[in-house]
Amino acid sequence: MSMRSRQRRQARTRGSAGKKVMAVLAGILAIIAAAAGGLAIWVLNVAADAPDIDTLRPADDGANTQVFDAAGNSLGYVQSDILREPVKLKQIPADLQEATIAIEDANFYEHGGVDIGAIFRAAVANVEAGSVRQGASTITQQLVRNLYIEDPQDTIERKIEEAEMARQYEEEHGKNQILNEYLNTATYGTTAGRSAVGVQAAAEVFFDKDVEDLGLRESAMLAGLPQAPSEYNPFTNPTDAIRRRNEVLDAMADQGYITPAKAEKVKGAGPGLERGTKYETRGQPFFFDFVQNELIEKYGLKTVRQGGLRVYTTLDPAAQAAAEQAIANADPIYGAARALVSTDASTGAIIAMASSQTYDTSQFNLAANGERQPGSSFKPFVLTTAVDQGMDPDTTTYPAPSTITLTPDGIPWTVSGGGGGSMTLRQATANSVNTVFAQLGIDVGPASFDEMAHRMGITSDLQGVPAEALGGTSTCCTVLEMSNAYATLANGGVHHDPTAIRRVVFPNGNVDKPEDVEGNRVISDGVAYTVADVMEGTLDYGTAAGYDLPGCTAAGKTGTTELQSDAWFVGYTPDISTAVWTGNPDARTPLPGYGADLSAPVWNDYMTAVATDGCRDFPAPEDPADLSSYSSSGSSSSTTTTTAPGATTPVPDTGGDANGDGYPDDAYAPGIQDGDGN
Repeated sequence: MSMRSRQRRQARTRGSAGKKVMAVLAGILAIIAAAAGGLAIWVLNVAADAPDIDTLRPADDGANTQVFDAAGNSLGYVQSDILREPVKLKQIPADLQEATIAIEDANFYEHGGVDIGAIFRAAVANVEAGSVRQGASTITQQLVRNLYIEDPQDTIERKIEEAEMARQYEEEHGKNQILNEYLNTATYGTTAGRSAVGVQAAAEVFFDKDVEDLGLRESAMLAGLPQAPSEYNPFTNPTDAIRRRNEVLDAMADQGYITPAKAEKVKGAGPGLERGTKYETRGQPFFFDFVQNELIEKYGLKTVRQGGLRVYTTLDPAAQAAAEQAIANADPIYGAARALVSTDASTGAIIAMASSQTYDTSQFNLAANGERQPGSSFKPFVLTTAVDQGMDPDTTTYPAPSTITLTPDGIPWTVSGGGGGSMTLRQATANSVNTVFAQLGIDVGPASFDEMAHRMGITSDLQGVPAEALGGTSTCCTVLEMSNAYATLANGGVHHDPTAIRRVVFPNGNVDKPEDVEGNRVISDGVAYTVADVMEGTLDYGTAAGYDLPGCTAAGKTGTTELQSDAWFVGYTPDISTAVWTGNPDARTPLPGYGADLSAPVWNDYMTAVATDGCRDFPAPEDPADLSSYSSSGSSSSTTTTTAPGATTPVPDTGGDANGDGYPDDAYAPGIQDGDGN
């Protein structure tokens, strides 16, 4: 073979080999291109499956509900696992906005929701590090994740869907709105079991400041937290938190937000932490709990905890201070406590709720929830029933011996506490004569006076037994109930349900107010006027003489139970009704005095402070009561035995009567027959 032929053959051979190599390369490139094309198609398909954000409802972490007194002073926040208080962008310092952009999304103002360059940079950095060290999610992607993706999974598909949703979100929202929403929804860390969501809550928790008052050092600290809130929590990991803060400062300097010199200066400072308790501290905690329960009953737990409500209550700070001072001024009694509730008679609004107990000692609200026998302070319900039935309190008389045995339903019942002779209902009320009211209660009917008590505002169960005429109840009554029920008399016979809430403002501006605006007339104004006129005698010359209000018209009633274990005074002016209770919260132990001695002075002290400015008389009724004399002939009891003072009355043996009072032990609460009537 010639050289030329050999060369041609070699050339053909080399050309053939080269073609083979190119073919292989071409094949590889074709495969890569096909794969890339397939990948692109797959990505587009996944993105196409991403939900349209217009069809989604964004997650709402809500905001903490804040409670205010009647003067607009904050009483605190309803407790929740999430602390959040959204603010407008103009309230957030520029340093905090810029620090967040610098560390989370340097190209925030340039991209359309997804930063392709950041994705490649993060991929390279993570490959070089051999682990995931750098993320590429933009602020918009993080916001979309916070708002629309529940329990996000760390998968490629979720990342693609998130990117598509971020693109959609950017089309419909401006950059400032996106930044503002992000700063209000990012999680900044958990402290004491509660997570701070948003910069306002974070500023309060970590620095005890409003977000508007944050400086560069604090802003840089907060901006670094959302990436890893637990790892960078400055309370539990201060070293890592400071390192992260310094990274933020470096990023701000690199991007021109601050000078390198300023960054170095701030990096040399400590963390500047101060544990805030704004969301934990509550003023008037007993009242606060009462308000919270009322809110939950009406709006539900989730709305109350995370609905961002602004609740304006009825608590008058001046009246509350006067109530607390009146209780503090009273002589302390070992083992005993006092409670006071004051009600605006025209609305049912609770203007004061106080107790001598501290919230740290016990969270039980004596004023709202403590059920204690009312003793003779229950008698006005019997009196009101009698007047409502037409009995004239000035001409209706009853025997008033020191002891009387009555036989309602054929069962002997012995009652002590009288003055001898006979008395009008007016006299018997002022002097709290048990033997008269026992007879009166039987005549008007236990079912009738219990029903009257319920109409006027008593909500506790009553048993419809004669002894309840003297306050011998088993589960009644609370201080709140008594204040509210007497308020019906003060308000001319119109009852309002008790309320601690004046209005509730929702985040959208809607306002909700209590429903019981008009109230419910339960007795005529003539009946209420007559009863008030009679009850003025208690303060003028009766059991609470000396505790009337100087220059002001007021009515009221004392009450003391068995062994002097509960001491009451409940009284009212035309505008305010106030109940005061004194007793041992945990046991029925004797007190060193009666209602007139222990509770009336507290009532007088408080009412003098709050109810004597602009005094007025009880208004004359538009519908005067139609009254006539009533004479009890004993028809309501088969046998009536009276005993003059100093004499004794035999008590029949009826069986089932361990204390020998002549009345079944399970028919009424103990001690009524031994009460002194005060």
